[in-house]
Amino acid sequence: MSSIVDQLDALVSEAQDYMTHNILERFYALKADQGHKNGPYNWQVSFHDAGVLFNERGIIAANQTGKTRTAGAEVAIHATGRYPSWWQGKRWDRPVSLIVAGQTNEDVRDIQQLCLFGAINDRRTPEGSGWVPRECIGDFGYRQCGLDGVLDFVKVRHVSGGWSQITLKSYQQGWEKFQGRTVDGCWLDEEPDDYRIFTECETRVLVLDGIILFTNTPLKGMSEIVRHFLDRGPGTWYITATWEDAAHITPEKRAERAAKYPEYERETRTKGVPMMGTGLVYPIPDEMILCEPFQIPTYYRRIAGVDFGIDHPAAGSWIAHDSDVDILYLYDCYKEPGKTPAYHAQAFKARGDWIPVAWPHDGMQRDKGSGVPLAAQYRSRGVNMLTEPAQWDSEIQRQRGVRAQSREAGAMELLERMHTGRFKVFNVPSTRAFLEEKRMLHRKDGLIVAVNDDIESSVRYAMMMLRCAIADADSTRSLPRMQADDFDPLAAFSRHP
Repeated sequence: MSSIVDQLDALVSEAQDYMTHNILERFYALKADQGHKNGPYNWQVSFHDAGVLFNERGIIAANQTGKTRTAGAEVAIHATGRYPSWWQGKRWDRPVSLIVAGQTNEDVRDIQQLCLFGAINDRRTPEGSGWVPRECIGDFGYRQCGLDGVLDFVKVRHVSGGWSQITLKSYQQGWEKFQGRTVDGCWLDEEPDDYRIFTECETRVLVLDGIILFTNTPLKGMSEIVRHFLDRGPGTWYITATWEDAAHITPEKRAERAAKYPEYERETRTKGVPMMGTGLVYPIPDEMILCEPFQIPTYYRRIAGVDFGIDHPAAGSWIAHDSDVDILYLYDCYKEPGKTPAYHAQAFKARGDWIPVAWPHDGMQRDKGSGVPLAAQYRSRGVNMLTEPAQWDSEIQRQRGVRAQSREAGAMELLERMHTGRFKVFNVPSTRAFLEEKRMLHRKDGLIVAVNDDIESSVRYAMMMLRCAIADADSTRSLPRMQADDFDPLAAFSRHP
């Protein structure tokens, strides 16, 4: 009888081990798009992969999207050296020294510490139910801070045989406590009130060419650190995530939870938009401009816009204009980095080679490889490029007192259309990239920061040249009626079924 009990106890213990330790391998071994239901989402993989190029990375996102989970997993992966097979980001082949920090001592214990090491058991030992596997947890110490169970440091066994060290700090200790040590990386979860904590972390990783991870729901508005990432200076990168990017939050839960937030918090809590829209170019909720896709009448006039992507991703947008009521419908978008003009030209032709394409003045620049202007390269490959770069017509220039290619005039025109219901965006997967740019495009010292604005720029070029839009001459070519998730904009433009 006792042997049976012992066997049962062993099975229970084994099951508990499976449930509580080594979640790193169980949850990060395969990506979600490889069929692993617990794998990281595509946006989380993009965040990790960007580490090979960018030392400072931010997740500026809605609440409960998984931003803390994402950074915690990366900290554990670097500390243990257990990189998943799909990993393309930053790597170390040696033990590392990392700082992890949060708002208060209590937050550090209950959020970052719990995320990494799990709860503290009755033996005052981390139980190992977090990202760091139990068998990798070595020596550790507690901080004397008037609060029980706050870890000061934890040694983590690295696959090389040595020991990494994760040091935990809180912002309430002050920026001075971040001085002194040289480390491989810092993770700041949410935003410190004192910007010097951030700059101290930048200094700590300088010598070893280390990394900074910043995870934040921007309830403090367009603060210095948020602006630092949105401006995307050298070596700096960020990604956003909304509730729509978090499949673990069902549509029903999204609606239920969103309704509980005050209106002034809703965009920040659910989409990660900086609180109060401080400094934003388009402080407009997505819901105000989104519409469900519909069959576009053949008499609607069409025009596309392109942003060539000389030193950034190339982008395109496709607009249908209901001239009877002067409403623009953005029904498709395109954005792709690191491709040739031939590749981009094919993307435009596939969406309708009859649609005129507006382009910016830099399309007159000659390509360094071929010596041929970019606009001419697209045109030679069958794209219906307009003959001149995008500019406001002379009447608008005279009435508004703006330059022919004024960016500010384009932004104000687009914002006015959003406010008055004359600019709508089809609720389809391809337009989400435009919404992401719209949420974060901001001003600095009154001027628009021209970063991560590729699709938005293409929309402005198309809008500036709206007078050149044409209706579809082929009455059989029209957009099909589909559900938003099934919408395929390319299907509408096939001349030969």
